Amino acid sequence: MRIFEKLNNHVLKGLVAGLGVVAAGVAAMPLASLAEPAHGLAIYGEPALPQGFAHLPYANPDAPQGGTIRMAEPGGFDSLKPWVLKGNAAWGVGVHVTESLMMRSIDEPFTLYGLLAETVEVAPDRTWVEFVLRPEARFSDGSPVTVEDVIWSYETLGTQGHPRYHSAWSKVARIEPAGARGIRLTFTEPDRELPLLMGLRPILKKAQWEGQDFAESGLEPPIGSGAYVIDQVDPGRAISFRRNPDYWGRDLPLMAGVNNFDVIRYDYFGDANAMFEAFKAGEVTVWRELSAQNWATEYDFPLVARGEVVTSEIPNERPSGIVGLALNTRNPIFADWRVRQAMIEMFNFRFINQTLNGGADPRITSYFSNSVLGMDHGPATGPVAALLEPHAASLPPGALEGYSLPEGDARAMDRAAIRRSMALMAEAGWTIQDGQLRDDQGQPFAFEILLNQNGTAMRSGSEVRQIVNIYVEALRPLGITPRVTLTDAAQYVERTNNYQFDMTWYERGLSLSPGNEQRLYWGRDGVTTPGSRNWMGMDSPAAEAMIDAMVASETAEAFTAAVQALDRVLTAGRYVIPVSFSPVSRLAHAADLTYPDNIPIYGDWPGFLPEVWWQETN
Repeated sequence: MRIFEKLNNHVLKGLVAGLGVVAAGVAAMPLASLAEPAHGLAIYGEPALPQGFAHLPYANPDAPQGGTIRMAEPGGFDSLKPWVLKGNAAWGVGVHVTESLMMRSIDEPFTLYGLLAETVEVAPDRTWVEFVLRPEARFSDGSPVTVEDVIWSYETLGTQGHPRYHSAWSKVARIEPAGARGIRLTFTEPDRELPLLMGLRPILKKAQWEGQDFAESGLEPPIGSGAYVIDQVDPGRAISFRRNPDYWGRDLPLMAGVNNFDVIRYDYFGDANAMFEAFKAGEVTVWRELSAQNWATEYDFPLVARGEVVTSEIPNERPSGIVGLALNTRNPIFADWRVRQAMIEMFNFRFINQTLNGGADPRITSYFSNSVLGMDHGPATGPVAALLEPHAASLPPGALEGYSLPEGDARAMDRAAIRRSMALMAEAGWTIQDGQLRDDQGQPFAFEILLNQNGTAMRSGSEVRQIVNIYVEALRPLGITPRVTLTDAAQYVERTNNYQFDMTWYERGLSLSPGNEQRLYWGRDGVTTPGSRNWMGMDSPAAEAMIDAMVASETAEAFTAAVQALDRVLTAGRYVIPVSFSPVSRLAHAADLTYPDNIPIYGDWPGFLPEVWWQETN
């Protein structure tokens, strides 16, 4: 069933669950506030699942439990603390070991249900939120999860944790106990999303970390309240998680059909080729194929022929996000939008996509493309135009008038793009002198492309290098020869955290419920503060105003207009050279691993694999 049909059904039931009401042509409803403690919280209307629901709609409560799932990760790790900036943390610790007060449903754009918290209550104007802990909530060592643990976790993450926690914490005026099991957070200003963000903070055990420098990385296994504990750690090479038989929450409706494996293991490999070879040998039991070309040509190996490995395509209806080469505007050569547009013009997507991918996947056309939140590429109209027009003087060209990426050429050399690029560069003060692009002082147009040799979550290292190699060749007629630098995962994290690059591969998944986290992605604080996701160094008052409008929206219609306006500012800003995206996840997996029939609207997204998968037993 399509997302719009799902959400329309929710409307018909009086349960507006986010953004789809606009797409379905249903009149937007005002934000409802909770008048009393409730089991869940939605950013618009009420949660789709009522009090006393039996299980999440995308979980199979009859799934058998047991078995092992083995997955592959690129690179390595040197830390078990994913909540701090330092170190390269192992994947899975923050997913399987720790929990938050509330849990997201990936079948609704932004709805949370009580996990460690039994109830949640918000002020009518959302200036405060109050959570009440479940009395049975326990850490894996058997000790209770207390109000003191919660308050310490929030304060510590907000002041010593990764910068991604700081922005929201800066809006908290105070946090205090509210009765024996309650915690109340009061905000410095009304913010409709903050109560939900506060419900998603990981809760750590205060006694474990007291007296330590929390901001330091480390390999001490954290004590959490989640369904799994860390079982074995081989630093840099492997980590496994074992299901806790005494897990306090195993009988919650939220957990029916969730956390079915006894063991979840992640093995680390030097690159994607090694990962895939391990999968073909049966050492890894799930593989996400990122290349449509490989999906069509590489799945005839013996395990597939014998029926021991099968292939599945998991659809989704979330935004495309942004994937491609980010230009760091902290470097003066990329500060001019005309230069950035020239860099985009020279990236012949049509040729690259056909050469490397058989042309199978569509291009990302904007940050929120593939969703109701994506911009219209023509002139801005209606509420979107009204939001943007006060910032007209500072907007990048195309934000109001309309902007689309160049189509590219089927041939390697796109002569029309070269002519457009040379004209743009000349306008910006760069001309070809003695075969090299230089400014009027004779300084060459030189920059470095930084790459992670291990690849990324969405692209293998070899595919990224192939894309970059074609791009480097395409730049030669402009008199540009970039330097390409490959680093290991640790060096890559260190350099990108500190913005020590000119151009690099950039990936940002975006959801159907964007909010305050957008400031971490695109806000001006990230221009200088290490560890933000604003790798491009953008400083746009218009973008920040659109984020303000988004989080202050009282209706789904106003929210959608604000996101579409933000999408225009980002896309017309020309900060990233986008590549393709896939509207499906391509998963090859052991034949005895399976997943529920009811696919959530987010598809293969955190909370789906391995959480609701299971292993069939004979």
